[in-house]
Amino acid sequence: MNKIPMNKIVEMDGDEMTRILWKMIKDELLAPFVELNTEYYDLGLPERDRTDDRITVEAANAIKKYRVGVKCATITPNAQRVEEYKLKEMWKSPNGTIRAILDGTVFRTPIITESIKPYVKTWKKPITIARHAYGDIYKCTEFRVPGPGKAELVFTGENGESFRETVYDFECAGVLQGQYNKDSSIESFARSCFNYAIDAREDLWFSTKDTISKQYDQTFKLIFADIYEKEYRQKFEELGIEYFYTLIDDAVARVIRSEGGFIWACKNYDGDVMSDMVSTAFGSLAMMTSVLVSPDGNYEYEAAHGTITRHYYKHLKGEQTSSNPIATIFAWTGALRKRGELDGNAPLMEFADKLEKACLDVIEDGVMTGDLALLCERGDIRKVNSNDFLAAIRAKLEQSM
Repeated sequence: MNKIPMNKIVEMDGDEMTRILWKMIKDELLAPFVELNTEYYDLGLPERDRTDDRITVEAANAIKKYRVGVKCATITPNAQRVEEYKLKEMWKSPNGTIRAILDGTVFRTPIITESIKPYVKTWKKPITIARHAYGDIYKCTEFRVPGPGKAELVFTGENGESFRETVYDFECAGVLQGQYNKDSSIESFARSCFNYAIDAREDLWFSTKDTISKQYDQTFKLIFADIYEKEYRQKFEELGIEYFYTLIDDAVARVIRSEGGFIWACKNYDGDVMSDMVSTAFGSLAMMTSVLVSPDGNYEYEAAHGTITRHYYKHLKGEQTSSNPIATIFAWTGALRKRGELDGNAPLMEFADKLEKACLDVIEDGVMTGDLALLCERGDIRKVNSNDFLAAIRAKLEQSM
């Protein structure tokens, strides 16, 4: 069988167990069928440290050039990781860096199978989290207050100082954080959400806490409302879909009582937390797609979960692991499908569809990794290690090819 040709995409390698799975997926499921054409960037923590994190910026700019990228899970270091990897400094989240450069919105959707039932019994359809991918705590300025003193918020306009407000008069040591956002990015976020809802023919919910954050969160609310009224209301009404705003605590209650089948737009940190909640409640963090969409039409696909550290330490000891590769496989299929869509490459798009179907068919056959086996209520399941799971998917894929 001739391999399927493709134009170039950006490939970003990662860390720990997901890095091991990354190579296995390429060797077992991709390279035998597709002429993989990638511009490779190693975003593993050692290489980010060696390059003072320039490699992450280079990868993000490459996505702007080629329009499509696929990324492995990476470590965002904390103090313990700085010591473990002997880092020069506590580097920022590579995902945050890429999102800031692309100024896009992250859409995360659970991968649903008949064999894995959601913990929330009312959920019948996927819930897509639309996460703003700019600013907030991911690009904030932080300061450890050493002792008593006045903390002030100061803004200096082009013509001189125009705003000064006391944040807090510290009577003891504490901590201080300043975060920001900008109207242009919020507007891009809003339009991305409205367009995604139109394409999906699904309702769009947006939630913040504007009753408490009367400037920051309210700005999001007002920009969404203004853009909806001026640009999208008529189209939404024609399609019979709805946009509405509610407080985030009310949204949580509504989500739990719903049957799913809608898009839930959240600010950056809210979306980070809620996407993990939604994916876990649907079954597994390893069963969720994630794509970053920029306003100018660039796409970055990745797994929504972390680097599976516990399994990596077992792997280093030579032990077999049952790590779930589904979300990482779907990151690749998403990128390949989008590359095919942009280039009119139907065989590449069909391959992505067949690989995803092979993954789900294997699960429906009762062959599962450890995390899925724990969630399945069927009595005929067979728990396998990662190698055997990928081999089963390969066999299904070969049948369809």
